[in-house]
Amino acid sequence: MTLYSSCFFYPVLYGPLPILIASLSSLFAFNNVRRIVRRQVPIVRRRLDQQMTAMVLMRVVFFVIFTLPYAIYRIYSINIPNPQSNVLQYAIRQLLQAFFTSWTGVNFAVTFYIFAASSARFRRQVKYLIRKYWRQWKHCSFCTAQNQVGPINAASGNSDIDLE
Repeated sequence: MTLYSSCFFYPVLYGPLPILIASLSSLFAFNNVRRIVRRQVPIVRRRLDQQMTAMVLMRVVFFVIFTLPYAIYRIYSINIPNPQSNVLQYAIRQLLQAFFTSWTGVNFAVTFYIFAASSARFRRQVKYLIRKYWRQWKHCSFCTAQNQVGPINAASGNSDIDLE
């Protein structure tokens, strides 16, 4: 398992392969937008395509920044044994592992902020959705407050029944 991790999983599947795929797709998108600029395409469409390409390029840059350090650390930690007899070295490696794991987790959360920073259309859409769901939530929270349970009126016509 260690040989698989150190020779194939982290060096190929987790490290360069996703970075290579993301980089190639962003380059294809960039070339596509450059080709669209040369054609007769409406200005609005051209501007939206440029925004989308900028978003993809920024996403790939941040993907590399957040993914590559963890892959490098994992290759290092698998190939160089961590002696538990040296407590200080063991603690430092555990701290580095926690840091790089957290750093990689930021990769998944940062996408929203990248898109919000790079696209005015994305910001407008987010504002629209927040307002829409806020109105729905506000309307539904007041609707439930109007539901009340009232007492049942007792039937006074049956006085023949003796209650024991």
